[in-house]
Amino acid sequence: MLTLRPYQQAAITAIYGYFQNSNGNPLVVIPTAGGKSLVMAAFIEGVLKAWPDQRILIVTHVRELIAQNHAEMIGLWPDAPAGIYSAGLGKREAQARVLFAGIQSIHRRAREIGHTDLVLIDEAHLIPGNSSTMYRRFLDGLAQINPALKVIGLTATPFRVDCGMLHEGKNALFTDIAFEAPVRDLIDQGYLSPLVSKQPATRLDVSKVGTRAGDFIARDLAAAVDQEAITRAAVDEIIEYGKVRKSWLAFCSGVEHSRHVAEEFQRRGISCSTIFGDTPKDERDAIIAAFKRGEIRALASMGVLTTGFNAPGVDLIALLRPTKSAGLYVQMVGRGTRLSAGKENCLVLDFAGNVRRHGPIDLVRPKRPGEGGGGEAPTKVCPMCESIIALSATECPDCGYEFPALEVKIAPTAAALPILSPKTPQWLPVHGISYSRHDKLGGLPSLKVTYSCGLTPYSEWVCIEHQGYARQKATDWWRKRAPGLPVPLSVNEAIAQTGRLACPSDISVRPSGRYFEISGYRFDPCAKPTPASAPSATGNLSALAGSTQVSASRTSGGMQVGSTSAPAPARTSATGGRA
Repeated sequence: MLTLRPYQQAAITAIYGYFQNSNGNPLVVIPTAGGKSLVMAAFIEGVLKAWPDQRILIVTHVRELIAQNHAEMIGLWPDAPAGIYSAGLGKREAQARVLFAGIQSIHRRAREIGHTDLVLIDEAHLIPGNSSTMYRRFLDGLAQINPALKVIGLTATPFRVDCGMLHEGKNALFTDIAFEAPVRDLIDQGYLSPLVSKQPATRLDVSKVGTRAGDFIARDLAAAVDQEAITRAAVDEIIEYGKVRKSWLAFCSGVEHSRHVAEEFQRRGISCSTIFGDTPKDERDAIIAAFKRGEIRALASMGVLTTGFNAPGVDLIALLRPTKSAGLYVQMVGRGTRLSAGKENCLVLDFAGNVRRHGPIDLVRPKRPGEGGGGEAPTKVCPMCESIIALSATECPDCGYEFPALEVKIAPTAAALPILSPKTPQWLPVHGISYSRHDKLGGLPSLKVTYSCGLTPYSEWVCIEHQGYARQKATDWWRKRAPGLPVPLSVNEAIAQTGRLACPSDISVRPSGRYFEISGYRFDPCAKPTPASAPSATGNLSALAGSTQVSASRTSGGMQVGSTSAPAPARTSATGGRA
């Protein structure tokens, strides 16, 4: 029997929690190789066993994903009333209670599909922002049949391939992110393969390539990149770096570029095949099967292998396609995060400058339309192992090389680092802590906790009144600080009891976009919290709402609590959940 990982179960809990409090269309964000198919299968099984009359539709645009999701469902629940509607798979089982379908096959057939209670959209980031698309017209047709239709999106990247968050904007189909599993957490917990990046000597020059629809103009990009001397130099480096690696993917900048890269590999005695969008189904399946068996060492592609491609053994990715799309960048790199026997990590060779352009994949967030900015992320190269390192790093995370102290000129505030942000966080002593109620317009309140660490405060938001995963994290947060104290049900109740909470002696912080997030705590066993008078509520906790803050300062006897105001934090995080 399959067992859900903690974050997978948390995702399902968060979906239920979302619909208990909201009527929108939520997103569930789980990184590539994090097991979205299993989450969907387990969620569907739970829904149908609780409400057998429900009709569920799982839609995507990739034939391989339709088959994969259906197989996961049958593997978890062999008797599931599941069917497939896909021209590519030769099946049209329209009346199945659980129907796995391709959008190309059903987008004009809402009436044939009929009454549907719930639609799950896999790879939701591929839905364009335009309100007139196959997905939107089809969903509108289903909503005419059942106005109570619910829609859930699942994706590894909660932003469109061109730009913008999926749940933001005038025509956004989705309304909220109900759950997100950070890729860094899954790597650190051993659920995904680590990624490392090296700085190749060969650089693709796209300085004269224009932009259209949020990315480089395809024809101009191919002309700039597909040059014989550059291809030979890049292949030389891939072969050198890949000596001890078994399974290589090269993402190229055009069809002809892919063919030229493959030819150069073959000329050097490396087995390499190409796959494109128009590669016949049987030929494509045969190539991928041979690649997975190790009979083909490298694949060169353009426009495919970023969605629905499952080859756990991939341990080298060559980025030969520059892109301004944060989503495409994350999808390409994500092909290397699957675990496989004997695979220690996946090496990313970034000839295209994408790591510098977008930053580490665990911190990527796209620019909103009209947002300015640009330039390269602040990085440096380790002189010992050639890993791309954060400019602020004092030690190489790959080989342990210690950079001279004089190179560290400022505090580590880089917003974008190598292919993954630094694994080792920075530990800071806590000199004081304050608690306050944070009210978000249109949302639930949260407990804002601010730690004073020298001159800089760091904040987190503990989602006491939320449901699902956010509430679970808030519960864990509270129990670490007050093991014998019941977890409060409201922010006001929590504030009234902060005098009984243990205060961490140190916190760890790491970069998260423009800010820092709090990633860990240390509690000094010698420092016991002293029960002290909490803010006066006298039976009416609503008096605590608004700007009430509780400040705790460290003393030799433990913690003292008073009603003082803390300075506004310069950098913020949301480790307890979204504020």
